Amino acid sequence: MVKEQVAVNNLTGLHLRPAGVLCREAMNFKCSIQFTFGSYTSNVKSVLSVLGACVKRGDVITLICDGEDEEEALRYMVKLIREGLGE
Repeated sequence: MVKEQVAVNNLTGLHLRPAGVLCREAMNFKCSIQFTFGSYTSNVKSVLSVLGACVKRGDVITLICDGEDEEEALRYMVKLIREGLGE
């Protein structure tokens, strides 16, 4: 298991479109990918779970990857979030 904190920088936070991008990209990895925000834990491979966290711009989440390709997944997902999820 590997984890890293990352700030969400895109203007809308993790709302529908960026949550969809995050979920779609997470599905390319075999490992489980979650994030924690406050007391909430979200399955990044589920758009509804990501939306349920209500993450806004500037919030810091902790990404957690666990499984076969965990290190590659963590590096990629952190980079994706730092770059604004396509926005």
